[in-house]
Amino acid sequence: MTQKHPFHLVDPSPWPLVTSTAAFITTISAVIYIQGYNNGNYYFFMSLLFLVSSILIWWRDIIREGTFEGQHTSIVQLGLRFGIILFILSEVIFFVAFFWAFFWSALAPTPEIGSIWPPKGIQTISAWEIPFLNTLILLTSGATVTWAHHAIVVGGKKEAFYGLALTVSLATVFTGFQMFEYVHASFTIADGIYGSTFFIATGFHGFHVLVGTLFLIVCLIRLNNNHFTKQHHFGFEAAAWYWHFVDVVWLFLFISIYWWGS
Repeated sequence: MTQKHPFHLVDPSPWPLVTSTAAFITTISAVIYIQGYNNGNYYFFMSLLFLVSSILIWWRDIIREGTFEGQHTSIVQLGLRFGIILFILSEVIFFVAFFWAFFWSALAPTPEIGSIWPPKGIQTISAWEIPFLNTLILLTSGATVTWAHHAIVVGGKKEAFYGLALTVSLATVFTGFQMFEYVHASFTIADGIYGSTFFIATGFHGFHVLVGTLFLIVCLIRLNNNHFTKQHHFGFEAAAWYWHFVDVVWLFLFISIYWWGS
């Protein structure tokens, strides 16, 4: 029977159930690991491997459906775009909680921390050293990923490859500097409210940078394999939007935590 509508009726797949089960097991294993039970680390990393494997196979099927089977019509791509927008909005709310905790503590410091912010005894990180350099790096990476996007739209595969490769390189440099900053920080996550809010906010942003970097690397591989065309490159658009979100969050982190908060 010929399909007379532009929507994608997904074939039955085991991966939603498998992936959700793996996510549940990973959560339980993480709690066991944190609580220090015997072989907790083994259970956690095995369940994490199970989760990552199921996700990769599920995404492989989605790439095949959209790239080789032509299932991702224009109206399907529109739905996917709404999906990634809603996902990014959920991530915004996620970071709002961290900023809320930081400003709640910073605007009304309690007597327990000396009624001052930063708390007594905390030697903060200068905003105009590594954090400022990382800001320039991330802003530049936002420009290069936009360059790659425009190159794909006009059919310039070579320029898109250069722009995307440069973005991945800048992201890797950013992560390296972030790790250097953490290693040489004079305080830890255990140093009261300042340490916990600082490392939770910047650490989760660093995790998002890592995820975004992997996202862009996959796009680089797909670009090299001719998966993207002028009209059909939603996979890259999703990665680019996610990367711009990471850039914007870092600007708020730099201004509020590194500059104002110190």
